[in-house]
Amino acid sequence: MAPVTNGRVILNAYAEGFPEPGKTIIYDDASIIDLDNVPLEGGVLIKTLELSVDPYFRNRMNPPPPPGQGTANGFTLGQPLHGGGVAVVLRSEDDRLKAGDKFFESFSLPHQHYSILKGSQLNGVEILKNPHNIPWSAFTGVLGMPGLSAYAGWKEHSKAKEGEVAFVTSGAGPVGSLVVQLAKIEGLKVIASAGSEEKLQFMRDLGADVVFNYKTTDTKEVLAKEGPIDIYWDNVGGETLDAALINANINARFIECGMISGYNNGHSKGIKNIYQVVARQISMNGFFVGRLGDKYRKEFLDFIEPKIANGEIKYAEDRFIGLEKVGEAIAQVQRGLVKAKAVVHVASENI
Repeated sequence: MAPVTNGRVILNAYAEGFPEPGKTIIYDDASIIDLDNVPLEGGVLIKTLELSVDPYFRNRMNPPPPPGQGTANGFTLGQPLHGGGVAVVLRSEDDRLKAGDKFFESFSLPHQHYSILKGSQLNGVEILKNPHNIPWSAFTGVLGMPGLSAYAGWKEHSKAKEGEVAFVTSGAGPVGSLVVQLAKIEGLKVIASAGSEEKLQFMRDLGADVVFNYKTTDTKEVLAKEGPIDIYWDNVGGETLDAALINANINARFIECGMISGYNNGHSKGIKNIYQVVARQISMNGFFVGRLGDKYRKEFLDFIEPKIANGEIKYAEDRFIGLEKVGEAIAQVQRGLVKAKAVVHVASENI
């Protein structure tokens, strides 16, 4: 086989405000690769099939922090982005994987068509059996890092009791939509917010009891009427977190999963009602799925996969076709323009 183009998506400049396709993030198709003869040096040659685009990408587009003021965990200028995704093995010199294996990687799959992974780069891969023949893209969302975030965070921190009230922000997104369904399975009343009528309808379809558009409706008024809330699932932070604090029940549990409202403005809007953590004896837990997920991964798949296959658990995707669309997908996620989980379909398994 003749050498083929090996396109990649690279960080071209650190983001200032919202990331811009073609400036912050660019698609580079200058490289080629000989798939039959490229040396593997004990590693594996993979082809990327599906990529997950997630809100946390924005935090990885900032400059590295000054020495002693945090841990560098960002993307590298001039190098491919990396994140969750599904790939297929084309050739292997590593006993852990064989040609034809499909696998999922939560955080480190390079955003390029073909990659050679070896040694410790393979430590986080999970071979996918997929007995229910679920689309591979689902393993970037409801069965991937976002779904595991929802399940692990809920099981670890919610302490849910039947009849309680949960408020879920970004309730139509890949994390929030599963939280809504987990809460309903456990018999809670669910209030869920999103930013469009299409998303509100999706949340209704998931079983949410009260849905509202946070762009056109006052969050404080909804919570004052429908609360007080016992569990707050936070994907947005900012003013919504403030509204939840003053409408929380005694001994409420706040689960801090994300704060996208501040990712592109430096979290410039401070929290005014933080004293309510004391006054209402609120438990507030932040978590990172990279540290918590291993505890729940098997339980999560055993519980969720059959329910996806039989339609009991619902999910939705916004699909972007082609690796060159990664920048556009990132920009739309950050601006809240996607309707569901953002997935970039890079290639079909047999093409």
